[in-house]
Amino acid sequence: MTALVATWQRVRPGPALGVSLLSVLAALLIGCVLVALMGVNVKEAVAAFADGAWGSPYALAASVNRALVLMLVGLGFVLAERANLTNVGGEGQIAVGGIAATALALWPPVATLPFGFAFLVPLLGACLAGAFWGAIPGVLKVKAGTNEVISTLLLSFIAVWLVYGSVQSEKLLRRPMTTSATLPESLEIPDPTRLPLLGGDAGMPLHAGLIIGIALAIVVALVLGWTVLGLKLRAAGLNPRAARRAGMAIDRLTIGVLCAAGALGGLAGACMLQGEQYTLKAGFSSGYGFDGLVVGLLARGSVAGVVAGSLMFGFLRSGGINMEMVAQVPTALVVVIQGLIIVILAGAALAIQNLEKRRA
Repeated sequence: MTALVATWQRVRPGPALGVSLLSVLAALLIGCVLVALMGVNVKEAVAAFADGAWGSPYALAASVNRALVLMLVGLGFVLAERANLTNVGGEGQIAVGGIAATALALWPPVATLPFGFAFLVPLLGACLAGAFWGAIPGVLKVKAGTNEVISTLLLSFIAVWLVYGSVQSEKLLRRPMTTSATLPESLEIPDPTRLPLLGGDAGMPLHAGLIIGIALAIVVALVLGWTVLGLKLRAAGLNPRAARRAGMAIDRLTIGVLCAAGALGGLAGACMLQGEQYTLKAGFSSGYGFDGLVVGLLARGSVAGVVAGSLMFGFLRSGGINMEMVAQVPTALVVVIQGLIIVILAGAALAIQNLEKRRA
């Protein structure tokens, strides 16, 4: 995975943009062919996809909310990748963020806080939980030389099981069982702890997390492109030995950047919980962490690329769900299209690199 990222970084921005657009179009065309092979009317499937992705104010807002979660995870990936670190633990960071946000939102004193603190405190708690989860692989890498790809991935599985355990035990977050049919999930979080809706009503459930996400994207872009910290991260990623001899605290940078990536993942979990779902249940993260990883990978270190990729994947998710309900096309097809985009992009990037070598 790291080698693939390094390969894409060698491709010039101009060709890369055209290649990216062509790769997406090629993947979508192949998806249409697969729909036809399933015996489904392609026109009906495309219409159902468009209706679910942007066909109504509700669908549009739901797509953007999904894209926000992917964007936060992708920003964390790009931030770590600048220091030549690969954070694949977005799923786990979303999970622990969701646990922390739920626990704080259900804590009675929080709901009574004034001036908007009722929804800000769970957000902050989720960021801290995600940062802690991201710091663990950072410390392991610095102290024991553990590969962060392995540690972040394995920690994701632990976090997912922590969610499962939290909603299975009444001593933790499970709602009190009134009957044997009571679902293993938390109580609904109180209204004051929910993210405010920008549209003002449930007909367009676009929430305030979008403003936070846009602000963070701008901050990350400024940090990476215009600050000393961004320069240090690049130096540490390109040549950690030379950076260390130049007096840079590489160990602190490693732990700090993985903490920051984890905090963004934790915030994504809080946005899912406080902005849309309102109850914690097993599997609430729904693979968003791994999709966000793909968004970060496709962005090739660009914050603008993260925003564009997250919007594309957010609309793909929403459209795929509606396509399954209306046209009976399995949502697995969306996963196939995502995989095709990655494979085509990787192949095209390698082809461009080889062509440039021949010209040189």
